[in-house]
Amino acid sequence: MFKPAEGTDEEVEWAASLIEKLASDSGFRVPLPLRAADGRSVVDGWTACEFLTGRPGPEGHWTGVLGAGRSFHRALRHVPQPEFLDRHVHPWAVADRVTWGEQDIDVVDDLAAPFSTLRELRRPVTQDTAQLVHGELTGNVLFAPDYVPAVIDFSPYWRPPVFAEAIVVADGLLWFDLPSDLVTAAGRSHPEWPQMLVRALIFRLVAHSEHAGPAGRAHSGEPDRYARAIEVVRQLARS
Repeated sequence: MFKPAEGTDEEVEWAASLIEKLASDSGFRVPLPLRAADGRSVVDGWTACEFLTGRPGPEGHWTGVLGAGRSFHRALRHVPQPEFLDRHVHPWAVADRVTWGEQDIDVVDDLAAPFSTLRELRRPVTQDTAQLVHGELTGNVLFAPDYVPAVIDFSPYWRPPVFAEAIVVADGLLWFDLPSDLVTAAGRSHPEWPQMLVRALIFRLVAHSEHAGPAGRAHSGEPDRYARAIEVVRQLARS
């Protein structure tokens, strides 16, 4: 499969080399990079990787997405933090920093109310477990009969793995009507689970606002989606 290279050549080479090292893990599949004859992973702004069999979740595969993410993150736990992450300024990087209180921004007017509520709900949490994680697992885990799940389109962040799981669940609350029992079950072993969900919702909200731009508008119904998700998180925090 061919796709335009994302990031600098240095970043693409780092990711390609990392994926090659992860390919031997039996808990998940990854698409091996296909290099040029001279070994380059980027040629004229393009990269290539092998095609993997499978259909993307998450519907019908919520526990599978989370399980694949955990296996993937276990394989990453000793990988050092790449310096280039702090240089990213794309909407998701801005959203990540805002989520963790490392940057302040204003969001589009349509999302100002839920953003304010989420910031009020946010409490300090520890990041002692921060490591390299995949921040976009929701639609990037493939499932196929007789195969272990495949993890694709690696989006690197340096955060606690439970935050990456919370993003999956937040996506479920926002766009897939994820049952409340799955929301609870997903974070049963994490004492700070409600706070991670608060941060995951901030992450999505700010990213959407950044994509809309200063004069932009939220998509129709989006403020209501956040209001409903926030209420679920409120109830979880009270339980």
